[in-house]
Amino acid sequence: MEAGLQGNRVTRSNGQRPGVGIVHLGLGAFYRAFGAIYVAEAMQASGGDWGIIGVSLQSPTTRDALAPQDWAYTSVTLGSDGEECRVVEVLENVLVAPEDPAAVLRAMADPAVKIVSLTVTEKGYCHAPATGALNPDHPDIMHDLVHDLPRSAPGYIVRALQMRQAAGTAPFTVMTCDNLPENGKLVRGVVLDLARRIDPALAAWIENNGRFPATMVDRITPATTSADIARVTEQTGYHDAAPVLHEPFRQWAIEDDFVGGARPDFAAAGAELVDDVTAHEHMKLRMLNGTHSALAYLGYLAGYETIAETVADPDFAAFVRAVWRDEIAPTVTAPPGVRLSDYADALFDRYANPAIRHRTWQIAMDGSQKLPQRILGTLTSNLDAGRAAPGLCLAVAGWMQYVSGKDTQGAAIDVKDPLSADLRAICDAAENVADRVRGLLSVNAIFPAALASQIEAPVIAAAEQIARHGAKQAVGAVARAVAA
Repeated sequence: MEAGLQGNRVTRSNGQRPGVGIVHLGLGAFYRAFGAIYVAEAMQASGGDWGIIGVSLQSPTTRDALAPQDWAYTSVTLGSDGEECRVVEVLENVLVAPEDPAAVLRAMADPAVKIVSLTVTEKGYCHAPATGALNPDHPDIMHDLVHDLPRSAPGYIVRALQMRQAAGTAPFTVMTCDNLPENGKLVRGVVLDLARRIDPALAAWIENNGRFPATMVDRITPATTSADIARVTEQTGYHDAAPVLHEPFRQWAIEDDFVGGARPDFAAAGAELVDDVTAHEHMKLRMLNGTHSALAYLGYLAGYETIAETVADPDFAAFVRAVWRDEIAPTVTAPPGVRLSDYADALFDRYANPAIRHRTWQIAMDGSQKLPQRILGTLTSNLDAGRAAPGLCLAVAGWMQYVSGKDTQGAAIDVKDPLSADLRAICDAAENVADRVRGLLSVNAIFPAALASQIEAPVIAAAEQIARHGAKQAVGAVARAVAA
């Protein structure tokens, strides 16, 4: 039977199923719309046992939606000229970590598993965003230091590697797929630090034998809504409780550094296997993720629901183009064969695609964890070179207004951030805009002290502009000043 309609619900075909070779921590929409598809296409091209066990670290929602479908789901490409649906059949199981952490560890410790990949978002690494180091005071890390059954993603990696060491099994490759600078180096540092605190001999074994390739991932994936599910049902003739929607574009650059060389044939699926992913990573983090966050905060404050609606505003379009040209591109070394101006043009076209309803509120989540990587590093590079960065300072000011929990008209904002309570308390205690900026700049988990002192004056000025005139006028003023 072909994959697709069975009892009006999507299911998988009856073909031969691969063995499991990958465990993925954090099975959200992005990985199912991106990495899982690459793996499926790599097996289709070159074979291999690279079936995936997904792990939900918090909620059973994804497991409960996919289980009746035998783990199959629909991938929906949102092109400007229409939608294309296909059924993806690479998942073999989904485990829910809080329900049975031992089962997750057993899966990771299985010698057949060669790769443990992650999309746990910035906050899932339990690190200090300003430094990249493990945060030993994080509640989940404090738990994992004294319990064999962990809660955090780093804890699962360390305890599973501990089981493999005890069994005489080679370690798995740890492959992060999150938007973090030098993400392979970061996850390696966090894992080794946690391992040293548990068992120094284990840390030495991981350091000598483990591999942590860096990656750059890129595909815009809006959150799936109930309306999307209904539309997919209408288009395909079957119900899928967990489809994923994404833009046509995708790019994956991977450092080719795996334990024993064991990996799917990613190149056959179109991934770039490189010696050093740094140039790809910095370009994407700063040019895409940096402006995505800037547009999210300022666009939300201006009343826009999606990125496409935001850049349809001429002031925002001029703003983002100016920020790319004058504040971000001068800090980026392009990968071989890439012109940054062409990359920016392509990004704008992707942002403007009206079929991609990527909500500003969704992108604005977890800003305390994202800001250092996406915007503050670029700000630092500009200041070190003696360049002003009014657009990026306005983005920081927009974030500060956003995390106050109220927009400039006093309407409440539903702020989703691991530091939201602390940030809101600082904002509520401030007597004026300048006090709020100074208070938020003092949060050293986000802002290094040297940078905070350098940007205090321009961010206060930008924040006061937003408070007096609104985000749209503030954006337009920056765009006009740069054009002049």
